[in-house]
Amino acid sequence: MVQHRSSLRQTSHPTRLLALGVLLALVGFLPGCGGGSSKSNNNTTGTGDIHAVNHIVYMLQENRSFDNYFGKLNDFRVSQGLGADVDGLTPDAGNPSFDNTSIVRPFRWQNTACHGQISPGWDESHRQFNRHDPGGSNGTMDGFVYSAANYARNSGGSDIEGLRAMGYYDNGHLPYYYWLATQFATSDRFFSSLLSRTPPNRLYSFAATSAGWTDSPKASVNAKTIWQALEEQGISWKIYSDGHTTLEAFHSFYVKHTANVVPYSQYFKDAKSGNLPSVAFIQNANGSDEHPTVSVQRGAKFAKTFIDALMNGPNWKDSVFFLTYDEAGGIYDHVPPPSAPNPDGIAPIDLDPSDTQGNFDRYGFRLPIMVVSPFTKPGYVSHNVADLTAILKFIETRYGLPALTARDAAQPDMTEFFDFVAAPNLNHPPPPEQPTDLPCTSSIP
Repeated sequence: MVQHRSSLRQTSHPTRLLALGVLLALVGFLPGCGGGSSKSNNNTTGTGDIHAVNHIVYMLQENRSFDNYFGKLNDFRVSQGLGADVDGLTPDAGNPSFDNTSIVRPFRWQNTACHGQISPGWDESHRQFNRHDPGGSNGTMDGFVYSAANYARNSGGSDIEGLRAMGYYDNGHLPYYYWLATQFATSDRFFSSLLSRTPPNRLYSFAATSAGWTDSPKASVNAKTIWQALEEQGISWKIYSDGHTTLEAFHSFYVKHTANVVPYSQYFKDAKSGNLPSVAFIQNANGSDEHPTVSVQRGAKFAKTFIDALMNGPNWKDSVFFLTYDEAGGIYDHVPPPSAPNPDGIAPIDLDPSDTQGNFDRYGFRLPIMVVSPFTKPGYVSHNVADLTAILKFIETRYGLPALTARDAAQPDMTEFFDFVAAPNLNHPPPPEQPTDLPCTSSIP
């Protein structure tokens, strides 16, 4: 059901309730199974399709590649009796050293939950994609160490060999994320939207295009956002923020809808009272955003507070929460990004002649993603290529909205992750705690 701003009342068709009576008896009223509140469980109604979802929440944290977080997910999956279904780190994974005389292998971070910065800018990302031919189409994925070393040498960093690009975390660091990705679902072919840094990728996450920008926009972005599309159809939406939001880049729309941008505290009130909007976005917060210089454990615990609030509130029964990242942060991943549809035919408008030349016809690097919902198939792993705009496609599919650009139009609608009849994760086990015991240092590996 579409939740319009004029009414937050929900109704259920009587024939659907009758058809699902046995299911509710078996699934909806199982006591003591953890997760959602009893109020949520007693009001579950499946429709058999995406219209079982009435609340969509998505959240982007910062600068993490798939291999950096989930390269060792198979080890955890096997320990839980599941198949090694994830395309993660292999023994032959590596990158040439800065001086090109040896191979640097991935390593597990031991005594720190953060590390020094690496640049994921347009030029650096293309160099990471192919160290010797950054403007080419062959993704050799051999420039991560080189790029990290260059950044340290040019910025006064200590890791001038670029070893930090090859570090990874696992279940020992991030038990909450490993639980989410396994109890619920993930994908090993989910990419950022372009080979560049945070600002243009976040533009894609709202508008399915960056309108020509490869870096921070220098003027108001003239593109239609998912929020405008929802607004035009009278569908409720909010952005929960600590004071800043990507929507500000779309200035002409933003200034007319500042009332839809509300503080985090409002999210927790809305989740507790069952008044979450039809679509919501949670803006990342500085200091808890999982940026390389920020504790990954602290960031995971921060994200957990939002998911916990949803799980324990009345809206859990018919919600989906997508947790992912805006881009990979210059950290190693072994899967070359494939070609992608150009969103709108607009060429880059901010490249200098000395920059690597290119277009918006290739995805960025792989990202961790966790798809959390009572409808999520437990342990599911997708292998279908998608990017950040697939979340927009899911929203559009649910609410009957047209595509914003050719990019989101080409995405899978993400319904493969869900069983909208059985709601197999309605009564999931209780989530583990996320420790924050590791220090945050920028020591050389």
